[in-house]
Amino acid sequence: MKKWTRKDGSAALMFLMPSVFGFGLFYLIPFAVGVFYSLMDSTVDSHFVGLANYRELLASQSFRKAASNTFYFSVISVPLILVLSLGLAILLSKQIYLRKWLRTAYVLPLVVPVASIILIWQMLFDWNGSLNAWLSGFGFERVDWMKTDAARNVIIIVYLWKNIGYNVILFLAGLQQIPKDYYETAKIEGAGRLWQFGRITLVYLTSTLFFVVIMSIINSFKVFRETYLIAGDYPHDRIYMMQHYMNNMFTSLNIQKLTAAATLMAGCILLIVMGLFALERRYRQFME
Repeated sequence: MKKWTRKDGSAALMFLMPSVFGFGLFYLIPFAVGVFYSLMDSTVDSHFVGLANYRELLASQSFRKAASNTFYFSVISVPLILVLSLGLAILLSKQIYLRKWLRTAYVLPLVVPVASIILIWQMLFDWNGSLNAWLSGFGFERVDWMKTDAARNVIIIVYLWKNIGYNVILFLAGLQQIPKDYYETAKIEGAGRLWQFGRITLVYLTSTLFFVVIMSIINSFKVFRETYLIAGDYPHDRIYMMQHYMNNMFTSLNIQKLTAAATLMAGCILLIVMGLFALERRYRQFME
């Protein structure tokens, strides 16, 4: 048995080596170099300055604005997409009319290029766009969506449209793994739908829910592409995200602030993921 285990482990390691090598070469090493540059005063003839770049970064008003907007966006959009995707997954797991077609419809945003779809969103939310035409037709005033505080709501809608299908697929896969006998037994014993949802559905969806939360948080930090295509380099203050700040630092070749901001963002994501792991462990211990 020991020989077989060692042989199987060696084979698994050999299959993993290309991926590990690629991940280290294209992700870990560049990130380590970025952290190194964040502690220097320049990329040429550099000198070690410690945390001076980080102190200057935290004192920057534009960075604080970008960080607060990104944090607000994640706090609002992540719980919203979790609730909507889980509700849609539960609905699609039942025998409803056109269920197969609806499942396909939620997958379409994943395969359609964002750059081509952004044109439709621009026509929809432009000052002379379709949405304002409908509002004016019903007697409402036109809204300059991308140049007012409403721009944040537009980005949240685009984020939900783009990512909700992926979460629905994951939740559907998790729901199909729950034995139907548990629900039938709960009904016989007089348990209501709310009790079944809390004691059966959520318990067996813990692993899936944990993964979906992590992916949703990561995707909320990657909303720059959609925001950039809709609003450009310098959007409204409400949708000026961390990625905008880093992109502007790259344009001005301020590598020190760019790498420092990237390191701080990666550190925040790491802390959030570690906190979620701790919550999952405690929840599993509580349920056991």
